[in-house]
Amino acid sequence: MSASASTAAPRVQGGLGRSVVIALMAFLTLVDLFATQAILPSLARRYDAEPAVMGTAVNACTLGMALAALGVALLGGRLDRRRGVARSLALLAVPTALLGIAPDLGSFAALRVCQGLLMATAFTLTLAHLGERFGAAEAAGAFAAYVTGNVGSNLVGRLVSAALADHLGITANFLGFALLNLAGAWLALAMIRPAAQSSPRAPVGMDRMRAAWRAEFADPALRAAFGIGFCILFAFIGSFTYVNFVLVRPPFGLDPMALGFVYLVFLPAMLTTPLAGRVVQRIGARGGAWAGLAVAMAALPLLLMPMLPAVLTGLALLGAGSFLAQAVATSFVGRAARRDRAAASGLYLGAYFAGGLAGSAALGAAFQMWGWAGCVIGVGIVLGLAALLARRLDR
Repeated sequence: MSASASTAAPRVQGGLGRSVVIALMAFLTLVDLFATQAILPSLARRYDAEPAVMGTAVNACTLGMALAALGVALLGGRLDRRRGVARSLALLAVPTALLGIAPDLGSFAALRVCQGLLMATAFTLTLAHLGERFGAAEAAGAFAAYVTGNVGSNLVGRLVSAALADHLGITANFLGFALLNLAGAWLALAMIRPAAQSSPRAPVGMDRMRAAWRAEFADPALRAAFGIGFCILFAFIGSFTYVNFVLVRPPFGLDPMALGFVYLVFLPAMLTTPLAGRVVQRIGARGGAWAGLAVAMAALPLLLMPMLPAVLTGLALLGAGSFLAQAVATSFVGRAARRDRAAASGLYLGAYFAGGLAGSAALGAAFQMWGWAGCVIGVGIVLGLAALLARRLDR
C-alpha cells in the first residue's frame, strides 16, 4: 500500500470529536474480549468446569489475538485499513452469536479463538492507522483515546453481559454482543475515509517478514515495550479472571448482577487513561510506565483483605495503573517504530495477547494450588518484571 493509501483519517475533525470516535471504535472492537469474564461462574456451571479450566477457555481468545496480531505484522502493509477493520468486525458477529449455543467446552474455546483472530485484526490495523495518521505531538493522545475506549469496553461490556445473562440468559447475552460487532463494522465504514488509490502491491514473503521483524527487534527499547505489554495483560487477565470466583464465594457471596456492578471499578481508569499523553510529555515514557505500574502494585495488598470495599479499591487501582501503563507502552511503540508500524504494532499486540493467555493459564494453576493469595503474588512478580523492562523505554 502506498503512503497515501495508508493514512485514511477519521471523518470527524477536532480534538474532542476525534478522540470520541477513536474511543468508540476501540470500545466496539474489544467489547467481546472481557465481557464474558463477568459471567464466568455461570459458564462454569453450564459446562461443569473447574475455575482454571473455564478461565482458560474464556481467555482462549487471546491465542487467536496473538496469532492475528503477528499475521498483521507480516501482511499489514498490504491491508486496507478501512476495509480490514470493517470486514473483521462484521465477521466477528458470527462466532459471537454461535457462542450462545456452543454444545461443549471445546467448541466454546474454539469460537473464542475465532473471536480473537478477528478482534486482533481490527485492533492491530487501527493502531497501525493511528501511528500513520498522527504526528508525534498528537500520537500519544490518539493512542490514549483508543486505550480509554478499551477501558470502557471492560466496564460497559461486563455490566451489559451480566445484565443480559441474568435477565435473558446466556444465549441472549451473546446475540446482543453480536449486534455490537455489527455496529462496530458500520462505524468503521462511516468514520474512516476510503483509502486513496494504491500502487501495485509487491508480494509479501518470508524475506519481508524477517526484514521487518528484524528491524523492530533490533531496537532494545521496542523489545522492552513488547515485554511490558506481555506482562501487563498477564497480570490483568489473571487477576480479573479469577477474582470473579473469589467474589461469588464467602465472605462476599455476590450474585451475577452484583458481580457485574463490581466492574464500576474501571471508572477511575476511564478518567486517568486519557491523561497518558500528558504524562508522557511531562515525565517521559519510562516515568509514565513506572507511574502506572506503581499504582497497580499498590493495589495488591488490598486484594487479599476479606472486606469488599478493600477489594474493590484494589481492583480500581489495579485497573487504573494497568491501563495507564498500557497506554504509555502502546503509544511508545506507535511512535518509536522505525520501519514498519504495522509490523511493530503487530509484534507488540502479539506479545500483549500472548501474555493474556499465559496469565490465564499460569495464574489459573496458581489459583487452583494456592488460592487467591498465590494468584495475587504471581501478579506482583510479573508487574515487578514490567517495571524492570520500563528502564529501556526512554530514548
